[in-house]
Amino acid sequence: MSDSIKLVAFCGSLRKASFNRLALKAFEERLPAGVTVENIEIGDWPLYDADVQAKGFPDKVQAAQKAVLAADAVVIASPEYNYSVPGVLKNAIDWLSRMQPQPLAGKPVAILGASMGVLGTARMQYHLRQICVFLDAHPVNRPEVMIAQAQNKFADGKLTDEATGKILADLGASIALAVRKTKAASGVK
Repeated sequence: MSDSIKLVAFCGSLRKASFNRLALKAFEERLPAGVTVENIEIGDWPLYDADVQAKGFPDKVQAAQKAVLAADAVVIASPEYNYSVPGVLKNAIDWLSRMQPQPLAGKPVAILGASMGVLGTARMQYHLRQICVFLDAHPVNRPEVMIAQAQNKFADGKLTDEATGKILADLGASIALAVRKTKAASGVK
């Protein structure tokens, strides 16, 4: 079985220096050997509209579908907006959910989030897991990575909190294990 694992990542924050982008970068830096990540930017996708879809899926949506289909798993790093999934992330999911073949079906998904509050994106992650049911995506259950009070865990664009670094590394190991189990179950080498 090949040890190479390819992930694609989506960030639900549009800010270039957001805590979630920093957390995603810290996650990527702690991945096991042989695991690579392709980041997909979603901020400039048009709002989902069935009339637009009827004319053809936008190029960026088609490119994202191809990238997800070619990947072994998906990573989503996102803030929590109004107790739920940010609109930009939900929009990307809405577009991808209408594509055939369905790119997220059967894919392991690692979820992480950072916020300045004390719940660290817990409510967003709960809603995102509900969305994954419809998509037939398979979220990694443990560890749950909800980075609370992120303003105290990053400095100068770097993660400074050792405990958070460990849990991000553990999530990387968990998504790699989920991929290996998925490949073994399907007979892929």
